Amino acid sequence: MAKVLVFIDNPGQALKKSSLELLTIARSLGETVAAVNGELHADAAAALAAYGTEALYRPSAADLDDYLVGPKAAFLAAAVDAAGADVVLTENSAEGKEIAARLGIRLGAGVITDVVAVDPDGTAHKSVLAGSYTTTAKATTPVSVLTVKPNSVTPEPAVSATAPDAVTVQLPDGATAAAARVTARNEKPASGRPDLTEARIVVAGGRGVDGNFGPLEELADALDAAIGASRAATDAGWIGHDAQIGQTGKTVSPQLYISAGISGAIQQKAGMQTAKVIVAVNKDAESPIFEIADFGIVGDLFQVLPQATAEIKKRKG
Repeated sequence: MAKVLVFIDNPGQALKKSSLELLTIARSLGETVAAVNGELHADAAAALAAYGTEALYRPSAADLDDYLVGPKAAFLAAAVDAAGADVVLTENSAEGKEIAARLGIRLGAGVITDVVAVDPDGTAHKSVLAGSYTTTAKATTPVSVLTVKPNSVTPEPAVSATAPDAVTVQLPDGATAAAARVTARNEKPASGRPDLTEARIVVAGGRGVDGNFGPLEELADALDAAIGASRAATDAGWIGHDAQIGQTGKTVSPQLYISAGISGAIQQKAGMQTAKVIVAVNKDAESPIFEIADFGIVGDLFQVLPQATAEIKKRKG
């Protein structure tokens, strides 16, 4: 049976949905252990136990977040050695991919990114060529490192909870000596909406919103959804770049994706076309977005979205 190490970086008060997905995948592959960086709160620890984690590996240093990704990769490599892990699962974020790459170099391990599913034998299914194809790949090295896209599986707790043992992992000498140090941080104001990459519902706007995201925000709040945008909208300064979805932005895979005023160029499709249901609203009936939409509305978003919001609010009582 394979031993699978899940990397969880700064779990917060409770584990993110993407972390629960990784633990669910890990359990399907073999024995699950976790390498956890940052403070481990009671709710997060309880979730790790509920999802069948057998052991927790913690770094000997408490200041890994004061540096960029190098020391985290060093910790993860040491945790792999301590656990005797065969497979490592991390998030598919930009930082998660960089950590995976550095880990692959340290361990001589095969690295597979953009994974959307993993078979019990370790074969990974990944999205390639801007999401146009899904391929299968399997590392032939003793250790394989996979970065998994969020919303790839439904999180499921283990049949019975575990009582994971805590193991302290010593970082290699000099792990932080040459690492770039973080000198300052600015907290991002909380919007009250779900994280874009983990949201079950996303409402996204493009050039067609003409600078006014108000109707999209009202619809998103009615649906408890996240707000996203095309590159054209973020480049115009109508919304922050952290909302950008696409080949050069974030990749989302929600249950429902509502596209408003977005033409649907291939770069934008690459970040959202794995959504389960796609609803497109655009005045141009020839927009490429309608080629992949499950439901299409040819109309003015400033008329369509307020009507949808009003109906949703009425049905919610």
